[in-house]
Amino acid sequence: MVEKVLDTQGYIAVEDKYNAHNYKPIDVVLSRGEGVWVWDVEGKKYLDCLSAYSALNQGHGHPRILRAMMEQAARLALTSRAFRNDQLPLFARELCELTGYEMMLPMNSGAEAVETAIKMARKWGYQVKRVQEECAEIVVCQGNFHGRTTTVISFSSSEEYRDGFGPFTPGFRMIQYGEEGALERAIHANTVAFLFEPIQGEGGVVVPPPGYLKAVREICSRHNVLMLADEIQTGLGRTGQLLACDWEAVQPDVVILGKALSGGFYPVSAVLASREVLGVFEPGDHGSTFGGNPLASAVAREALKVIVEEGLAERAREMGSYFMQKLMGIESRSIRLVRGKGLLIGVVLKPEAGGARRYCEALKELGILCKETHEHVIRFAPPLVIEKAEIDWAVERVEEVLREA
Repeated sequence: MVEKVLDTQGYIAVEDKYNAHNYKPIDVVLSRGEGVWVWDVEGKKYLDCLSAYSALNQGHGHPRILRAMMEQAARLALTSRAFRNDQLPLFARELCELTGYEMMLPMNSGAEAVETAIKMARKWGYQVKRVQEECAEIVVCQGNFHGRTTTVISFSSSEEYRDGFGPFTPGFRMIQYGEEGALERAIHANTVAFLFEPIQGEGGVVVPPPGYLKAVREICSRHNVLMLADEIQTGLGRTGQLLACDWEAVQPDVVILGKALSGGFYPVSAVLASREVLGVFEPGDHGSTFGGNPLASAVAREALKVIVEEGLAERAREMGSYFMQKLMGIESRSIRLVRGKGLLIGVVLKPEAGGARRYCEALKELGILCKETHEHVIRFAPPLVIEKAEIDWAVERVEEVLREA
């Protein structure tokens, strides 16, 4: 049987018929990618300004990571953790040495890593801090996004993530993001951790006030509360430092990584912490058939090397500053402000602009792919390999769309 070649609308119709409607994507059907560019099934070229939510910091189809994946896949893809493999030990050592942590625990998706950190923090609270049994509490922030598992949505402040999915997991207290006094007031005898994002990406590219991360570090240390930084989107070069917390020279007790940890080739995530904290896990406490598999480990090792050896954090810092300046120079009655750090940038629109979605759809027609977040924010987060000429090309089209608004 010869498979019928479909056009864009044909693929959309098939997906809408057979795939659950759990996303509302921009209607473009992509078939190829290279660097910062992608092509749809009709051959139209687009600049990717989302990077799969920062999974593609190294760009689409990075040849070094692709080669590492193919070579490892040809040798050994999966062992499960029932046996050892020759890639996980090297991945663990290289990631820990790069970030300055003593131990790591590998998982697959970012949400799995967040769940891992929650379990770890609770067990640490019972075993080390000696909080009351079954009473461990974790402080979280308004506007957070840490995934969509049942436990994670239990402490989401977005009703669209929660509606219809209760009952919810207890043990979380929500505070205002960016307010150190709110954290101080929320901590009590059974508080074991503070889980936060150094910049809230899905929350609208919200950057906390200067000094906030240092204040959080001091408060957590003083109260013997674990500082848990979700750097799944902000980490690995995206904001212009290896980790976003590096901007204030702060080392959290726990860092959660994912997305760019594999350069977009394979789901790889990890939880990093001290030996004291991660050491609370014993055999049988936690696991994953695919977590730490040899294919994932080999891909992650090369993805990390690319970030370091190609200076992608430094590149994000330089290109991000240039991109943000250009966006700030656009004169439009629809723009309220431009904010962000490195190549994680949000153009915040005024309420009367009618929402960010229609601008993203208009930009798609001009060859730029980006996605609205928090209704009124257009997020620009291209691969970190972007060039100035490509930014100039993009800004011309962004200006065209926003000026006509």
